[in-house]
Amino acid sequence: MFLQLMIIFLFIFTFFYLRSFLDLKRKKKVYKAKKLKTFSKKNLNNWMNLTKKERYNLSKQESVNYFDKRKLLLDEIRKEYKKVTRRKSEKNFKEK
Repeated sequence: MFLQLMIIFLFIFTFFYLRSFLDLKRKKKVYKAKKLKTFSKKNLNNWMNLTKKERYNLSKQESVNYFDKRKLLLDEIRKEYKKVTRRKSEKNFKEK
């Protein structure tokens, strides 16, 4: 009876140990993909060594970042345009 309990306990322990070990390996792989943020001709091999899913996720992230930057720039341009048109309209109003 005691031997059977020990065997079951060992199987459970090894199962959780292997599971945590595999999770760590998976996290390291994801960390590797996040570490490489910009790519050029020099690190093309690094880009090609990534998995298809990692490349897709990085491209998607770059696209989202570009979209956000563009959106912020357009907002700044609109604000500046409003300021300029207000100044011009105030000048025209004062002249009349």
